[in-house]
Amino acid sequence: MVEAIKWVDEVVTGSPYITTLEILDQHGCSFCCHGDDVTLTDEGVDTYQRIKSAGRYKEVQRTAGISTTGLVDRILTLEEQRDWTKSAFLLTTEKIVQFSEGKPPKSGDVVVYVAGAFDLFHAGHLHFLEKARALGDYLIVGLYSDHVINQYKGNNYPIMTLHERLLSLLACKYVSEVVIGAPFTVTKELMDNFKIDTVVGGCFRFEKNTILGDPYKYPKELNKFATVNSHSDVTTGSIIERIVKNKLEYKARNEKKEKKELQLINEIEKQARWDQPD
Repeated sequence: MVEAIKWVDEVVTGSPYITTLEILDQHGCSFCCHGDDVTLTDEGVDTYQRIKSAGRYKEVQRTAGISTTGLVDRILTLEEQRDWTKSAFLLTTEKIVQFSEGKPPKSGDVVVYVAGAFDLFHAGHLHFLEKARALGDYLIVGLYSDHVINQYKGNNYPIMTLHERLLSLLACKYVSEVVIGAPFTVTKELMDNFKIDTVVGGCFRFEKNTILGDPYKYPKELNKFATVNSHSDVTTGSIIERIVKNKLEYKARNEKKEKKELQLINEIEKQARWDQPD
């Protein structure tokens, strides 16, 4: 998964949770970078204390309003009626520019189009996009709106909002462009507008009696449709099942984590008050 993020140059597998100065030196890294959230060891100590003391730590602002802990909480309350349009995550044009390639297809490029929810972006999505991209030169992803997903998956879906799912896709190196709030049905107008050569679908089958119908009817008639298999057993549903199955463990872990983080924040604030001149 990490290797497919467009800003990643190299992945070191099996890295320990606590980054040491020796690890930085071993891999030729000048510094260690982390988000502006608090990270602690099991003992409640700042994970990057040694790195910070050595002056080899840099910090970047995390995307506000979205976190793994928050997504787990949404999944654990899946059966409750909720409105994720009230998510704390706020998308700006600046953020889209930061994540987007912004490059049109070149002359002669084979343009491939896929569409879906891409909720809780996972390895199955990634393998599907990689294989779809291999069928051409420029991959456009049609991202369904929350309303469309509600229609064919139920009112508790999607877990992530349209804007949250958008950034997940834009961060993937196989994705060239995203159609935000794409129509469920691939139409002649859509294919002509984006000069699409091939439409690709996965192994997910929509019910024949759905009111939405077959979304790929038109490209199939043109013989411009292909199916690819991600060969991954990871799905949005399987992730949800795994988290719900371990509900008590997740809740206990998160409560313990929050307690330690609050203790550290209080200590930092207390120290800051002591350091202020009279």
